[in-house]
Amino acid sequence: MNKFGIFSILMVIASIVSFFIIRGPNANLMMAIIVLGVFSLFGIVFAFLSKKWLSGILGVLMNGTVLVFVYFLILAKGIAG
Repeated sequence: MNKFGIFSILMVIASIVSFFIIRGPNANLMMAIIVLGVFSLFGIVFAFLSKKWLSGILGVLMNGTVLVFVYFLILAKGIAG
């Protein structure tokens, strides 16, 4: 793996850690959506820049999973009002 592949995987780890820090009954959902979305998009960009197949595929899959989770958070925020 090269440095962009490692950065991509670090973005997934940063997303998971930030989710556990932000969560709770009085959590600011909009801040969580923005932070997780930005980390995930940066991770996907780093995965594309990594030019290695393994780190690219792993980075896109893991950051894509975080992005789907962000989509569900946006959907929940819309349903809750």
